[in-house]
Amino acid sequence: MSAERGRGREDGPPPEPGPPSASAPDEVRLARVALTRVLEPGDAVGGWWLREWGAVAVLRRLAEGEAMLPGVSDRRWEGLRARARRVRAARDLEAAAAAGARFVTPDDAEWPAQLDDLGDARPVGLWVRGRPSLRIWALRSVALVGARACTEYGAHMAASLGAGLAERGWVVVSGGAYGVDGAAHRGALGAGGATVAVLACGVDRPYPRGHAQLLGRIAEQGLVVGELPPGDHPTPSRFVLRNRVIAALTRGTVVVEAAYRSGALVTARAARDLGRFTMGVPGPATSGLSAGVHELLRGEAVLVTDAAEVAELVGDMGELAPRRRGPVVPRDLLAPGAARVLAALPARGAATVPDVARGAGTSADDAVARLYELRSLGFVERQGDGWQLTRQAFLSVFPEGGDA
Repeated sequence: MSAERGRGREDGPPPEPGPPSASAPDEVRLARVALTRVLEPGDAVGGWWLREWGAVAVLRRLAEGEAMLPGVSDRRWEGLRARARRVRAARDLEAAAAAGARFVTPDDAEWPAQLDDLGDARPVGLWVRGRPSLRIWALRSVALVGARACTEYGAHMAASLGAGLAERGWVVVSGGAYGVDGAAHRGALGAGGATVAVLACGVDRPYPRGHAQLLGRIAEQGLVVGELPPGDHPTPSRFVLRNRVIAALTRGTVVVEAAYRSGALVTARAARDLGRFTMGVPGPATSGLSAGVHELLRGEAVLVTDAAEVAELVGDMGELAPRRRGPVVPRDLLAPGAARVLAALPARGAATVPDVARGAGTSADDAVARLYELRSLGFVERQGDGWQLTRQAFLSVFPEGGDA
């Protein structure tokens, strides 16, 4: 069964589309190009039509006024027909070529197979600007998303994660927006790595305008991707629907700063629903911009703080983050017996050998041997008939200057 024609639904036979078409691949491509102007991103009903009847038959029905396809109202059908009558697929391909972009369909070798996890909501096709293969890059990619109005902390963490992942050979995918998105892209680019911007508008149209230079650099060094045809504009709903593509393309999504109402959380939830890894970078408990991330972390998301921890989660077996521990201080290197004797000495003043032995739970002879060992290491000193901590040992045993 081809990607353009599937089996009939079990709830009744679909309207008969006429004799099977002997469409050439170019005709199918042109039909899908045209349908990117007719169907909105994520239109599951349109995706069902494509699966059942194929792009050429669907476009023909819409453009030529043949029998209405099921699943939509008369008003919706007329709206789609009005769009279909105005499409010029060849012109869109020319405009894309002039911008250095190409159109990738599910039948092409460059199509990332993981987008098929979206089912009928998968893109009709993708406009891709840049030289690398989207399919190859998507195989080892991670999404970094978050607040547009992020804090300095959020921008720092996004840039650090982007650079760290790029240095480890991961492709950083984000939405090209202000804030966390832009910082993640810049971090990857600054490390000489790979990054992909998934837009909610035509790939020839820099949005936001303030990122025109950044998006141009991404197109030169990486990829700019979108579902909408050249020149098409973004809308709030298109931003939300774009996020499902970011989630599906990548192995996992990291959220860096997001309030309760944030598009970044839409991406994270889409990743979770698709069986991808969902991660969050914690922030201050009092920060509203981290409240959404913390809510994710209270659920199934995994807390991450650097690129090594992200790679450990989404990477192959053996890609482990380094073990985390505090700094090693001299007393950590002492033998257990010597450490017990050191701990038996008071914070201030001297102690006799019997007192030290009693506190360490050992004999007087052993305590004396340990005390001389500790003196050779600079931890203790003789004070008349007693023993006391040196200043070096006091700071090591009681780093806060306390006596507990």
